Amino acid sequence: MIMNAYDFDNTVFYGDSTARFYIFSVKRHPRILLKAPSLLSAFIKFYVFKKGTKTDFKQTMYRFLTCIKCVDDEIKLFWDKNISRVKPFYLKQKAEDDVIISASPYFLLSPVCERLGLKNLIASKVDKRTGIYDGINCHGKEKVRRLYEELGDVEICEFYSDSYSDTPMAEIADQAFMVKNDEITPWKFANN
Repeated sequence: MIMNAYDFDNTVFYGDSTARFYIFSVKRHPRILLKAPSLLSAFIKFYVFKKGTKTDFKQTMYRFLTCIKCVDDEIKLFWDKNISRVKPFYLKQKAEDDVIISASPYFLLSPVCERLGLKNLIASKVDKRTGIYDGINCHGKEKVRRLYEELGDVEICEFYSDSYSDTPMAEIADQAFMVKNDEITPWKFANN
């Protein structure tokens, strides 16, 4: 199977969908702020002291989900307000067999992929009620592993991302592109 692959946040979507969903949820459910001290502690531990994993940090952040009675309803409202943030370049070239591959949680991206008519989504597996991961954050080399695990023997024709942390995905694509805002340029590999 031949397809194009795209990172989601800051690539086909203006901004980080998880961060935007968090802020959206805090505005609607202020009691989420009671979890802020543990989030700040996890942030300092991971980003300042370089202790723990990104999965550990994100799992602490996702504890805010326990403050939301119906996460599915919250997500629907979120995408009603944020679907317009999908970038025009992607809307012009999207195909139903594209694969979106993202570190954001599956439960958050699945509804927008459905609205866009996309069949293939690979994303972090996070329980939308508890915020607990099933596996590790879908980031870097994990994206490649999950791609082959979930879709089998695929060939990536074009890959798009906003971050060089996705170099493992770029390396397996026939062509790779860096997306910065609305500018798309060929991927610059370290050995170029």
